[in-house]
Amino acid sequence: MTEHHVINPLSIGVDYLTLAARFRPIFQRIADGAVEREHTRSLPHEPIQWLKEAGFGAVRMPVEYGGGGASLPQLFELLIELAEADSNVPQALRGHFAFAEDRLNAPPSAGRDLWFKRFVDGDIVGCAWTEIGSVAIGDVVTQVSPDGDQWTLNGEKFYSTGSIFADWIDVYAQRSDTGADVIAATRARQPGVVHSDDWDGFGQRTTGSGTSRFTDARVEAENVIDFASRFKYQTAFYQLVLLATLAGIGRAALRDVAHQVRSRQRIYSHGNAPHVSQDAQIQQVVGEVAALVYAAEASALKASLPAQRAYVARFGGDDAVEREANVAAEIESATAQVVVSELIQRATSQLFNALGASDVRQGKALDRHWRNARTVSSHNPLIYKARIVGDWVVNGAEPPFVWQIGSGPAKV
Repeated sequence: MTEHHVINPLSIGVDYLTLAARFRPIFQRIADGAVEREHTRSLPHEPIQWLKEAGFGAVRMPVEYGGGGASLPQLFELLIELAEADSNVPQALRGHFAFAEDRLNAPPSAGRDLWFKRFVDGDIVGCAWTEIGSVAIGDVVTQVSPDGDQWTLNGEKFYSTGSIFADWIDVYAQRSDTGADVIAATRARQPGVVHSDDWDGFGQRTTGSGTSRFTDARVEAENVIDFASRFKYQTAFYQLVLLATLAGIGRAALRDVAHQVRSRQRIYSHGNAPHVSQDAQIQQVVGEVAALVYAAEASALKASLPAQRAYVARFGGDDAVEREANVAAEIESATAQVVVSELIQRATSQLFNALGASDVRQGKALDRHWRNARTVSSHNPLIYKARIVGDWVVNGAEPPFVWQIGSGPAKV
């Protein structure tokens, strides 16, 4: 009898329209409540539950295991559509899809198959990597310690995006016995785990990116994973989720400005037409916004192609090909980050040139598009990414595949 774990089918893509049709009614339901959630700062527990029940968290799992079989470009195209509905939701699922990608890159085994089954059954994973406080770069205060046939996890993390919605949390920690950096995949719903919704940014307000505290939280031994084995294009992957989120924000802004222009009745005496929708200058503004959004989406999707090559090359047996794909994934995602961030910030600001003073009222919440875009663009500072790309183009210097944040040396 053949067991799943002795085969290794890859997720190389399916018919996109068929795949997207499964989720588009849910995306519409999510969009219908987005403005109300923004006004009340209500976390999207129900929308994420709808996605779980529909199998959205398993779209990258191989078809042979009951997943969607989507390629990486197809995943990011779906995330763009989801971000158009509510940009907080794909960012809340960023940690889930990264951990799922890591399991896709793991060698075939019964343990890997168990994770595939969990994803197909609807489990989602949150993320908790960033240490709290004045921790020096490279230091990991959060520790996982052997405790009989299990481990215990202790520490505190911020920016634990999506963990408040999750069944599991992907925690970056250090082994107390060896000092090795590991991933501790811990169950989110246990007494030793406490989530706080204390993210207070002016944008992306409902991603659940707050504090997670771990006090003797239990971790199964098989879920303490050597960080050195983490999939190699992870940094690019995390950035690609943010690029998809930005592109979706742009699409939502374009949708909203078109609706407002189409339905607006009041005109200016020094305008160009009896109806705003026929005013050539207003049409020009909307057309320019559309072009900015088009370029951003095209850049985001093109940047996802080398990540798919890196995933396939992981199992191809040619280290040189795999390394080339990983470098390309990092460089292209960084290149796209520099331009997409600027394009969408321009689009979400410029849309107001097509509108009137009444459209800045809080009830319409059109400002959320710029606030969300500015917040997403603040991740992984694009000025450093521009420098990394320039160093690659000029000197052929390979990009950093893993980087950290922490306190620098004390000022003298």
